[in-house]
Amino acid sequence: MRSTSRTSPSWRNWSGLEQATGLEVVVPSGTDEVVAAVGSARAAGRRLKAAGTGHSFTGIARPVDHHLLPDRMRGIVAVDREAMTVTALAGTQLKVLNAELERLGLSLHNMGDIAEQTLAGAISTGTHGTGGRAAGLAAQVVGLELVTGTGEVVRATATENADVLDLARVGLGALGVLTTITFAVEPLFLLRAQERPLSWSDALAGFDDLTAQHDHVDMYWFPHSDRMLTKANTRVGTDLGAAEPLSRWRAWLDDELLSNGVFGAQTAALNLAPRAIPAANRFASRLLGPRTYTDVAHRVFTAERRVVFREMEYAVPRAAGLDVLRACRSAFERSGLSVSFPVEIRVAPADDVPLSTGFGRDSFYLAFHTHRRADHRAYFALLEPILRDHDGRPHWGKLHTLDAAQLAGRYPRFGDFLTLRERLDPDRVFTNPYLDRVLGG
Repeated sequence: MRSTSRTSPSWRNWSGLEQATGLEVVVPSGTDEVVAAVGSARAAGRRLKAAGTGHSFTGIARPVDHHLLPDRMRGIVAVDREAMTVTALAGTQLKVLNAELERLGLSLHNMGDIAEQTLAGAISTGTHGTGGRAAGLAAQVVGLELVTGTGEVVRATATENADVLDLARVGLGALGVLTTITFAVEPLFLLRAQERPLSWSDALAGFDDLTAQHDHVDMYWFPHSDRMLTKANTRVGTDLGAAEPLSRWRAWLDDELLSNGVFGAQTAALNLAPRAIPAANRFASRLLGPRTYTDVAHRVFTAERRVVFREMEYAVPRAAGLDVLRACRSAFERSGLSVSFPVEIRVAPADDVPLSTGFGRDSFYLAFHTHRRADHRAYFALLEPILRDHDGRPHWGKLHTLDAAQLAGRYPRFGDFLTLRERLDPDRVFTNPYLDRVLGG
């Protein structure tokens, strides 16, 4: 089947912050057609970006001239039960991979809380979860195939083009078009989720114990309040008969009606009455109640997120994390700003992926959100200097203001990445304004 091509009047990412017009859209069905699309763009002196679901808040995937849409490059193509690996086409959405892995009795070790992204987009931006042996999806990648800016097909594993595998696991879309990705997997397992509200002081005082006692921990602080919601996930084995998921009505009530419907309507209305936000947050935080359930891993890790928002997230060194959180709260409360969305707090072990936010150090993640119709700029500008001053590394797919010079000092192997980029994409076929800023021209 041959690739299709058309001119699209516009492209826009999920948050609505990035858009492009007048693009030539190519929809390849295989590696050969990706090679042809890259060759055509290069020969014309034009730029090509592979952009899937557009879940990055930054312009990292923003197409400039040619938009390669991976909609026909989906699904699992190989399962190796002896090596415990699964290879999938790079345009596969995480939620599709998770469902297929469950059918096979397999699972990823860890993942973030949104599963709409394509596999290529998720690993290329450093998508991560919390806790575990490997928080980031990229740290679970053991092989990949990509098409370089010169049209070469490169297959990379630990024994073949290992330098490419090393750096391209978080490649920012700057090294090539990913066509397949191979993940290390494990037998399908259950997680017991324990959610409960705590006071700010109790949550911070018990944070280290909580993260030591459970495999994966999330916390959410509600601005203008003294309340936290904690979510502690614990592995409870592979006996699927022990699952005790939420009842269908409770799942609908909590996750569909309240977390999406009511929360979306409330935050949209509060944009029109910002003075009501502090009282609304305090009231909402008092409504939170405990719940415990046990389900297969991906159903516990991920959740539907239909309320559109804007986000900034930084990883600071784990040891400094609670102090940075306190500093951010103090600055926020002095500012007089009103914010209706909670702040998300996660932790992650160090990994060996050169452009991962967790490279070489245990990390403490702080994620700040606003409703899409709220002006996020003053809020993020207030807190970003605090995060930067503590050697923070911004999530590549979330809003930040750092440039190549500032980022180079935060990543010991930044220069190695630029060298590989020069080799794989010497003509900058895959660049765009965001990559020009964070990597240089």
